[in-house]
Amino acid sequence: MSPAAEPHGGEQLALIRETVRKAKEPRAKPRTWRGAALAEGLPVARVLVDKGLLHLDQYFDYAVPAAMDAEARPGVRVRVRFGGRVGKGGRREGGELHDGFIVDRLTESDYRGPLAPLAQVLSPEEVLTPGLLKLCRAVADRYAGALADIVQLAVPPRRAKAEAEPVRDPLPAPRPPEPGPWRRYPTGPAFLQALARGDTPRAVWTALPGPHWPEEIARAMAAALASGRGALAVVPDGRAAARVDEALTAIVGEGRHVLLTADAGPEERYRRWLAVSRGSVRAVVGTRAAMFAPVADLGLAVLWDDGDSSHSEQHAPQPHARDVLLLRAAEERAGFLLGGLTCTVEGAQLVDTQWALPLTAPRERVRAAAPMVRTIGEGDEARDAAARAARLPSVAWQVTRDALQRGPVLVQVPRRGYVPRLACERCREPARCAHCAGPLQLGDGESAPHCGWCGRPEAGWHCKECGGFRLRAQVVGARRTADELGRAFPKVPVRTSGRDGVLASVPGTPALVISTPGAEPVAEGGYAAALLLDGWALLNRPDLRAGEETLRRWAAAAALVRPAGEGGTVVVLAEPTLRPVQALVRWDPVGHAVRELAERAELGFPPVSRMAAVSGRPAAVADLLATVRLPEGTDVLGPVPLPITDPARPRRSGDTPPGERWERVLLRVPPGNGAALATALKSAQTARIARKEPDPVRVRIDPPDIG
Repeated sequence: MSPAAEPHGGEQLALIRETVRKAKEPRAKPRTWRGAALAEGLPVARVLVDKGLLHLDQYFDYAVPAAMDAEARPGVRVRVRFGGRVGKGGRREGGELHDGFIVDRLTESDYRGPLAPLAQVLSPEEVLTPGLLKLCRAVADRYAGALADIVQLAVPPRRAKAEAEPVRDPLPAPRPPEPGPWRRYPTGPAFLQALARGDTPRAVWTALPGPHWPEEIARAMAAALASGRGALAVVPDGRAAARVDEALTAIVGEGRHVLLTADAGPEERYRRWLAVSRGSVRAVVGTRAAMFAPVADLGLAVLWDDGDSSHSEQHAPQPHARDVLLLRAAEERAGFLLGGLTCTVEGAQLVDTQWALPLTAPRERVRAAAPMVRTIGEGDEARDAAARAARLPSVAWQVTRDALQRGPVLVQVPRRGYVPRLACERCREPARCAHCAGPLQLGDGESAPHCGWCGRPEAGWHCKECGGFRLRAQVVGARRTADELGRAFPKVPVRTSGRDGVLASVPGTPALVISTPGAEPVAEGGYAAALLLDGWALLNRPDLRAGEETLRRWAAAAALVRPAGEGGTVVVLAEPTLRPVQALVRWDPVGHAVRELAERAELGFPPVSRMAAVSGRPAAVADLLATVRLPEGTDVLGPVPLPITDPARPRRSGDTPPGERWERVLLRVPPGNGAALATALKSAQTARIARKEPDPVRVRIDPPDIG
């Protein structure tokens, strides 16, 4: 190198060193935006924008104006301008205003361009806490969904009036409760003692039949409260939540817990949710949405009747309360109690893998608490005149007649309505509408059938198979059953409970209570008897869970009947040799779940394996499968066509778009690969959206119905 060239080379070396030094230094903090001063210290806000789109499932950085510095804390709601373009001087222009949440405050941004400022801090209330954000992220990853969708489920809409109310200090921890009805279980008192000590026991609890389970849940929650921690119980519906709420109030008093259900109304529900978020109360009883309740220092998570379909969220990405509470128990190191009158296959798996211990009563206790169960097959009984009028075998008619002398009788009918399905009397072919091919049904007091989809009357119907003109009831609904039983027992009052009106309770006086599954009211002193009609309608459903679900619905009704020692009798009209029927007769739901789990393990069905359902138009499904990088060992099952939704039929959750031909593919992976499958499907969905593919594809992780 020449001397003349040395200074030039030295300058180049110095320039390189200066460039490296500046690259290592923090980027310059933004100070102003269009002349307005920005916040000192932490001028950047990282925001989760409320746009539930997979390709936008990330955080976005915004500048914090100095005027918003004090209120723009992590967890608060903000409004930001999203989209638009970069104009002159590097300023972002246009775009729409969207709500969002600040998740962090930073000294600088990874984004090298100019940052748009926060448009508004909607509220200084820190509603999206770090713990709740972490839970939402875990749920979104498990279900291949967008974080914004989960946060929308977890944080209720804002109500300014509720936020303006003062924060109340929490009450001191109560004393540990007495075991009470938990003494009926050998390990029940020890479970409560462990919770009161601050331990984290995990159990799958098969409750004894009878009215005590709300009190048992309340005592478990009270034990967790006694340790200075929080407690959360999620139940299927508002009636069950009210029973647990009443029991917990009787044990720990007012002011230590809140009831989170839709019945409270949006403002009152948000007020109660705020009390939990602020730490004023440390216990929550609620329905499905309460699974995200921000209980501080969670000590116990309880889920009652996890087989109920209401625990599965209907909004994307459709998380199940059981999985959310399992995640919370693991992440927050809390106790866990999965309870029910029956045991699901998922519960049996938790015990089989030793993640949880069984909490059951001895057989002698079960026999003492359960009613006597009698079965009647199709050919077991000839019908006498009175039984023909009530469409009951003579044994069921006699049981009903005798029980009505001692108290109310529950009649469970699988179908609502009057005659929801009609068929040809001669050939038994289902009767269909001539216009849209929908099912014909008969309403209360109607002489002519009408279509259940388009509503058109069919006075001149005739069978296309045999030419017959006479119709028969293929399925009899709850209202028709009430009419028939009312005529058979004319001096007995008849009450109905179903979609049109659900009864919470009935008196202990003689009455016929006609109910659809899940709407059975509690009778004062218990029912004298129960009739479980049309078992074939539940057992013959083309669903992997048909047997488990049928047993769950039967047990829920039978548990409301008095014990056998007090004359309580249950009559089930179903084939006696079927496994769910035998499990009900022996009152052995755990044995039924264990056998179901063994069969699913042999066949590779959930929950032993993880599964995803991919549905859409054939070309769209094929495109996603060609794009996705599936984990090794993935089984691709299908495609199979899905039923075409008739435009005239009322829309239901999960229906395909009316008139479109869709198909479904099931993806099955061995244990341990569920997270990889969800990640792969989410990435493939994001890639399709980025390519602006016109046809959507639905992805559901662990679909509850894969029949």
